Amino acid sequence: MPYLLTPRLTPALSTWRSALLPALLCAGLLSAAGAKADDYQDVQRLIKAGQASQALTKVDQHLRAQPRDPQMRFLKGVIFSDTGRTPEAIDEFTRLTQEYPELPEPYNNLAVIYAAQSQFDKARAALEQAVRANPNYAVAHENLGDIYVRLASQSYTRALQLDSSATSLPPKLALTRQLLAPVAKP
Repeated sequence: MPYLLTPRLTPALSTWRSALLPALLCAGLLSAAGAKADDYQDVQRLIKAGQASQALTKVDQHLRAQPRDPQMRFLKGVIFSDTGRTPEAIDEFTRLTQEYPELPEPYNNLAVIYAAQSQFDKARAALEQAVRANPNYAVAHENLGDIYVRLASQSYTRALQLDSSATSLPPKLALTRQLLAPVAKP
C-alpha cells in the first residue's frame, strides 16, 4: 500500500509530523535513474530509527553525486518536516514542484505543512495542484476535502459572529466540527 505523505487531516492537524514517517516506506515514490536502491533503504531505515541527522548526512552524500534526484530530494524534505525544520521543508518541496510539476506528492506535502500552520488557503491551492498533476491521486482528493471542511467551518463561525440570530448556522457548524473531530483508531 503506497503511503505518500498523506496524514489524514481529519483526525488532527497537530499530528501531521507523526504521519510523515510512514511515507518513507514508499521507495517507489519517484523514479530516479541510476540511483542505488540501497541509499533509499538506508535513509528510510535511519529515519525510522529516529536517526534524522545520520539520514540527512546520507541524503546529502547521495545528492552530491546526483543533485537532481527527485526521490532523494523528496526524502530530504521529509526529514526537514519530521525534524521541525519547516522553512527548509517548504523550500525543498517548493523547488520540487517547480522542477517536477507533474509530481503530486511534493504539493501534498506542502499542503500538510500549510494546514498544520492553519494556512488553509495555501493548503487548498497546493492540493488543487496535486490533483491537477494526478487526477487519480486519492490522498490529495481526501486531504482537499478535509481542507474544504476546515474552510467551511471558518466561514460558518464568521457568519455566526456576524449574525448570532441565524438559526441555520449552528447545525452546519456542528456538522463541520463532527467531521473534524479525531477519529478513534481501531
